[in-house]
Amino acid sequence: MSVSGNAFNVGLLKRILSFTKPYKPQLFGAIGLTIFLALISPIRPLLVQYTLDHFIIIPDAKMLLIMTMLMIGVLLIETIGNFFSNYIINLLGQSVIKDLRITLFKHINNFKIAYFDQHPIGMLVTRVVSDMETIASIFTEGVVIVFGDLLQLSVVLIVMFYTDWRLALISISTIPLLLIATRVFKNGIKSSFQDVRTQVARLNTFVQEHVSGISIIQLFNREKEEADAFNKINKEHADAHIRSVWHYSVFLPIVEILSAVSIGLIIWLGARGVIAGNFSIGNIVAFTLFINMLFRPIRTLADRFNTLQMGMVSSERVFQVLDTDAAMQNIPNPSSITIEGDIAFKNVWMAYNNEEWVLKDLSFTIKKGQTVAIVGATGSGKTTIINLINRFYEFNKGEILVDGISIKNYDVDQLRKNIAVVLQDVFLFSDTIANNVTLNDASISINQIEAAAEAIGADKFIHQLPGGFNYNVMERGAMLSAGQRQLIAFIRAYLYKPSILVLDEATSSIDTETELAIQKAIQTITKNRTSIIIAHRLSTIQNADLILVLDKGQLMESGNHQELLKNKGIYRKLYEMQFQEQ
Repeated sequence: MSVSGNAFNVGLLKRILSFTKPYKPQLFGAIGLTIFLALISPIRPLLVQYTLDHFIIIPDAKMLLIMTMLMIGVLLIETIGNFFSNYIINLLGQSVIKDLRITLFKHINNFKIAYFDQHPIGMLVTRVVSDMETIASIFTEGVVIVFGDLLQLSVVLIVMFYTDWRLALISISTIPLLLIATRVFKNGIKSSFQDVRTQVARLNTFVQEHVSGISIIQLFNREKEEADAFNKINKEHADAHIRSVWHYSVFLPIVEILSAVSIGLIIWLGARGVIAGNFSIGNIVAFTLFINMLFRPIRTLADRFNTLQMGMVSSERVFQVLDTDAAMQNIPNPSSITIEGDIAFKNVWMAYNNEEWVLKDLSFTIKKGQTVAIVGATGSGKTTIINLINRFYEFNKGEILVDGISIKNYDVDQLRKNIAVVLQDVFLFSDTIANNVTLNDASISINQIEAAAEAIGADKFIHQLPGGFNYNVMERGAMLSAGQRQLIAFIRAYLYKPSILVLDEATSSIDTETELAIQKAIQTITKNRTSIIIAHRLSTIQNADLILVLDKGQLMESGNHQELLKNKGIYRKLYEMQFQEQ
């Protein structure tokens, strides 16, 4: 889908309005009130005209009081109508945005990891949060309001021409100049608002990345340089907004001048008509009010256009994400499956970029219940194997089988439910330990959590924390040590009872004492399930049933620890190097 940010792109508006289907009563209620308010808008000027000509020029105190009360009544009706109209429109806008935001978030959740490798997270945050609020204003200040303003303009013009066509022509004599000014304003504001949304995304991306990496910035004493970079991006963001403000600074005074000219013409020519007996005093006062009613919507239409323009730009960006087909190809299967744990790679080739092969013609077999270790230098393809088993990425050639079935024939959700991964860099959410290990799965009880923690050997340190399992670990688990985060990840994996367990460098960044605790946890969690261990410390995998040695994406050696030492190959060299270091 390609749109240019046109404020009245019919196709894009239809797509946005399609989200109002569950809220038709609110939509029709808002439209009905808008029509009603537009139809009664000329009543007050007409009442003023009639009162002036019949009960002031020719004094009648009793009728003057009645007409005054009638005008107050009309004003109250308009006030109440405006209150309910604004409330319903805002309620509709927030309801639609709630649904659209959920749809977008679910869609992003299904993207392949490769998508996030190529798109900044800050950009996606902008789409889900900032752009959504801008789209909400299409409802609260945009489509229905614009419709009401245009309808009011039409009703007022019809009443003006019906009342006196000569005064009506004088009143609208400046409209052609206003239309020209509006077109120039529209063309200028269009590009500036597209630039505003681009700069907002850049700003969000920069802030998100640099706050996340604040420790690196401080470690290398780069605060001043990064602040300078932020100042540059922030200035570009401000300049984009200033360009849009400049257009308004020119346009709004022009509207005021043209409105004043129309009122001046009415008073000048109308007064001459009163003297000549062609018009009444009530006519002049009524048309002065009509001119204000004409130019007020036109003046606010500039803001409405701003809202629609920003909304269309944001909608285009949101729908571009929604239209992105970055989800893993999947064969949905609602029935639950149990994977035994047999894994086979057959001539697998994998490249993240073109034909820069990370895995080259890789073949191996892991039997159910085996503990298999994968070793090799950085970049040898160890983590890529894990990514492929979880279907985070698609491989280019070959075949991967789980229990004799191609991995592509599994429902992705069912496959991943049977696989648990403990990474080297454990990610914890800013939440309690209990919610981090259950991932907010309400079916897991606190008793199950405590039993899992005890089995893993993490219960002692958790009970020492304030609140125990209700202790908030803060963002990324900042309140825990690396070893404690690893143990929390082990509890998480243990609770989900996976058929296949993956430990990716799970003991590479912790002290020896903590490593001993984690080794006990590994013995508990790997029991009676297929386990794949990626490790730099060869001392941690000596009891593995099978060790696969990779080099530049190829399987160079395989066997158990003793067999590989006898071969005097790559594994033997790696082991001797680590032994000497220790």
